Amino acid sequence: MRPSDLPLISDVEASLLATHFGRRALLGAGAAATGVLAMPLSALAQAAPGAPGAAEITVDQARTAPIPIVIPVLGGDAGQLVSSVISGDLGNCGLFAPINGALPVGVPDFGTYKSLGARALVSGTATTGAGGLRVEFRLWDVLTGQQIQGTAYTAGAGDARKIAHIIADVIYERLLGEKGYFNSRIAYIARSGPRAHQITRLAIMDQDGANSHYLSGGQWLTLTPRFSPVSDQLAFMSYANNRPRVYVLNLATGRQQLLGDFDGISFAPRFAPDGHTVIMSVTRGGGSDIYSVDLASRGKRQLTSSGAIDTSPCYSPDGSQIVFNSDRGGTPQLYIMSAGGGGAKRISYGNGIYGSPVWSPRGDLIAFTRIANGSFSLGVMAPDGTGERILTQGFTVDTATFCPNGRVLAFCRQTAAGAGGAGFSSSIGTIDITGFHERSIPAAGMASDPAWSPLNG
Repeated sequence: MRPSDLPLISDVEASLLATHFGRRALLGAGAAATGVLAMPLSALAQAAPGAPGAAEITVDQARTAPIPIVIPVLGGDAGQLVSSVISGDLGNCGLFAPINGALPVGVPDFGTYKSLGARALVSGTATTGAGGLRVEFRLWDVLTGQQIQGTAYTAGAGDARKIAHIIADVIYERLLGEKGYFNSRIAYIARSGPRAHQITRLAIMDQDGANSHYLSGGQWLTLTPRFSPVSDQLAFMSYANNRPRVYVLNLATGRQQLLGDFDGISFAPRFAPDGHTVIMSVTRGGGSDIYSVDLASRGKRQLTSSGAIDTSPCYSPDGSQIVFNSDRGGTPQLYIMSAGGGGAKRISYGNGIYGSPVWSPRGDLIAFTRIANGSFSLGVMAPDGTGERILTQGFTVDTATFCPNGRVLAFCRQTAAGAGGAGFSSSIGTIDITGFHERSIPAAGMASDPAWSPLNG
């Protein structure tokens, strides 16, 4: 991108966008899954009468002592890939400790696996043929000798990774008692080129960083993708034709549409929980207001008119409330109001300024970015502002997004740039909501602005 290609916007609008995006963006600008069938497999062994079923292990217990689970190679190239992806999913979440072991035939010799310290065991086969790929999977409780799950999956020959993610989700749910999040994707902004004039492309990948590919060509600056919770759509901001506005992209058809042709700049989009509405910020004079736009009728509704900069809106999971960022009190802080607007109440009172709020799908937490003393922090608090906890810190840590079960956050981490942009990096990391097990997702090249899809998204 050449300097002459950068959008020509007014100083006031540029200031408003800088307030919203902060250091991160404008400085850089200058089993029911589709195609997979599942069938139950009969149990090969049952526990003795009165023996317990699936292991009762809480997530907190697994954080302290990850669950040892044997995941052998399920045979052949396809089986090796399936086993590798399952091990990666479970090991990378920090709640399981995968163990290599021999593949059992029939009912396992549980004494062998107990000697390895295993609590659970995977067995099965993966075969490819004219009918595509078939993966037979069984999950065993090593301590009781009971088969916990048995399912056969069939799909196209290229769906081995998807089946593996589905199996990892089943293991997570059966052993921890809540749904997994591995069969999901992350939309993000792929960045390339010199620090001062980066090319940004809308991109998407599996949650583990695999299958990454571009959704836009990079002609225009693109930022803040957001998944619909109920359909295969992304809302995002693009500077197309030198005018920053919100668009919606249908991932199935590739069709892209402008959402709300406002007089001012529109930015910071977010879908409602039912997927029928998108809320966003729209510039107005020296400030910005929050609007909602109905996707079917394109009807607009103004939700705030404080005279301040109101931005970064996000619905609660039940759609009844909106958390947003506003400087109406003098500095950017977090507020909650009703979904229809009105009744705004401040909830952030810590040291520094707050932004980028996002509500957990569980409804129990709001994640945020806090800036104080020139440093960024990523944290969570309860919806009433209590229990604030900082999870991680850095030069820039921003744009948090929850995984579908609310247990993990993905976020952007950027480093400081030296002369000519030397030393700058931008990557996507993940961290547990307790501040446990921070790691990087291996996206191709530099990346920012992650947005986690719903399960099977």
